Amino acid sequence: MNALGQTTAPISAPPDIHVNTHYYYAMLKLLPIERRTGLGREEFIENYLKPRKPVVFTDLSKDWAATSKWTFEFLKKEYGHLEVPVVGPDFHKPGPNYMKSTLTMKFGDYLDLIQKGPTEYRIFLWNILDHAKELTGDVAQPTICDGWVDNYPFMFFGGAGAVTGMHYDIDCSHVFHTHFWTRKHVVLFDQSQNELLYQHPFTVQSRVDPLNPDYEKYPALKNAVGYETILTHGETLFIPTMWWHHIVYVDGGFSLSLRSVDNVFTQAKGLYNIARHFVVDKGMNAVMGPKWKDWKEQKAIQRANERMEAVGA
Repeated sequence: MNALGQTTAPISAPPDIHVNTHYYYAMLKLLPIERRTGLGREEFIENYLKPRKPVVFTDLSKDWAATSKWTFEFLKKEYGHLEVPVVGPDFHKPGPNYMKSTLTMKFGDYLDLIQKGPTEYRIFLWNILDHAKELTGDVAQPTICDGWVDNYPFMFFGGAGAVTGMHYDIDCSHVFHTHFWTRKHVVLFDQSQNELLYQHPFTVQSRVDPLNPDYEKYPALKNAVGYETILTHGETLFIPTMWWHHIVYVDGGFSLSLRSVDNVFTQAKGLYNIARHFVVDKGMNAVMGPKWKDWKEQKAIQRANERMEAVGA
């Protein structure tokens, strides 16, 4: 029995399954993200980093010890005793716990949970290296570009069907997101799609679901054009600065993100985002609660309607 009141039993991680599927969901256009093997530094910088174009590296992590060593069984055996913060479907619920983790459980129990079957519970932005510095050498800082933020990557865990809702990263860093052992479906949109995605004001969030679009509530979403891929073991997705991403765990699994800075302008934008989130968004949430959420949603709808009117759609 775990902290969620569920009985769990460990199972082995599924085998490495390589897929490259192009999806169209209810008329929402999603283009495949390019996949590259042997992509060198110069070509990456010129063709992907500078133009801010996403790409999947199939082999960026091939020399990492982590890609063979960090199995479910290894993590449970060595670090299963750790208490970890877990977030559930109420993570964005208005009120005193808005965007806070309110549940902790043993890491080993959590890993059993996500291996057993579907669950909405996730571990989000957790740095295992704070608790296990001996693992630092298992991940090598890539030479594909410069400007790495630090040597302490964040990790993300989720069960089959768990969703990380549409957002872009608040600090505006480039993200190199590597997945392990299982499969994860990622959908991306660039900043030109902001109004079509119904961005909530004073946040880097949207409530739309690009894989199950509600066109009655969000009609402008029909005009959005995104990109998608399914990451499998050892593959790394380059998410350029300020690109929106919506993530679904196809199977229970985990990922690691490394970050690099773009330029002083996006760094300043990141500081602005962080300030408005903690001062305005969290402050108004504390004062208004659900009414603040409703106001943000209505403002997002208004902006989407104005954009559609401007282009005559």
